Amino acid sequence: MSADDDKLYYGWKIVGAILVQLTFTSGLSFYNHAIYLNALAEQPAFDVQSASTAVSIFFLSGGITGLFVARWVQNYDPRICITGGALLASLSLSSLPLVSALWQLIVVYIFFGAGFAASALLPATTLITRWFRRRRAMALSIASTGLSLGGVVLTPLSVLLVDRFGFGMAAPMLGLMFVLGVIPVAWIWLRPSPASMGLQIDGDEAPVVDQNEASGTNQQKVQEPGITFSMAIRGKYFWGMSLGYIFLMMAQVGGIAHQYGLAREQLSDAQTAVAVAIVPVASIVGRLIGGWLVERVSIQAFAIAMMILQASSLSMLAGGFNIVTLCIGLFMFGASVGNLLMLQPLILAEAFGVRDYPRIFSVSNLMSSLGTSIGPALLGFAYSSSGNFYAAPYAVAAGAGALGLALFLSGGKLEHASSLASTNEN
Repeated sequence: MSADDDKLYYGWKIVGAILVQLTFTSGLSFYNHAIYLNALAEQPAFDVQSASTAVSIFFLSGGITGLFVARWVQNYDPRICITGGALLASLSLSSLPLVSALWQLIVVYIFFGAGFAASALLPATTLITRWFRRRRAMALSIASTGLSLGGVVLTPLSVLLVDRFGFGMAAPMLGLMFVLGVIPVAWIWLRPSPASMGLQIDGDEAPVVDQNEASGTNQQKVQEPGITFSMAIRGKYFWGMSLGYIFLMMAQVGGIAHQYGLAREQLSDAQTAVAVAIVPVASIVGRLIGGWLVERVSIQAFAIAMMILQASSLSMLAGGFNIVTLCIGLFMFGASVGNLLMLQPLILAEAFGVRDYPRIFSVSNLMSSLGTSIGPALLGFAYSSSGNFYAAPYAVAAGAGALGLALFLSGGKLEHASSLASTNEN
């Protein structure tokens, strides 16, 4: 809170605005890929494997775009980047029903991924790390709940719109929702940094930096110097975590992209619309509990527990194939999804500080994007190669999750930014 106890620290308004922003960006892209994949696969020009490849292109494009987004949000107002990204994603989503060849689909998904990267997680987590230090875990857990809320609210709505109006009419409607859900919120409530409003990080009372409010970036570096990018990449922890997240995201995004098809193997269309909401609901519950726990337990131990949970749940989805194990497996998987998405930026901020956070996160995110880009296509290939059943794809995902855990452990113990900085100075 700020010095005036009757005033809410403005950072919590930032958290609320980002929650809304991520609800629309994730709900209309990340969680909706399963819907778009199946709608495209029904067209003569595409099948599950080719549509899955396009989803992979989306994530790879987003990872590469993140390198440029990081430079922008480091030096300029993130709201401009968010606005441009939302417009690009909206136009791409609206044009999906018009594609009639694989190359056209790939081009659209390249722009769709770029728009998503510019309007979603990277600018959002950068803002959270600038506005919070002591309550960063809780702030990030609340804000990133929007990632799952989008799946709860917008994915079932999208299923209904596609079923009622057809993909050709539903896609432009969803594209318009993307713009209206992101841009107004960004300009009304988001601000570049505490310093841009004459505030200090966490709402602290005593000023610790000069009053230059041009961008807020330099002030944050003085308040929390953190680790330079070159220092971060010289340590094995960065590489162990980032390489591990390649396979963790391969398992996670592949599992999410194909959950709609997995559910339809056993359920009716109406039941499937409900089933696809299990993962985002569990993600919300798990993330909020996780945000509370991370402030009280070792973040490293909690991350390992979530990785074990992800591999176990994917194994259950691969081997059970009855309604009970399907629902339990989806709930367990959702709990791991919510926390692993939150933990990547949180661990990076904890380990390396705010100083070069956008650049550090963008490179780590690019690496994990290799996994997210491969995941849907890999599971789509496994699906086609196993007689169009989902047992083999989810077994592959479980193996990828286990490999991600092993690589994460190879990075060793997390060292906090302050101790690393002291070591470097000595």
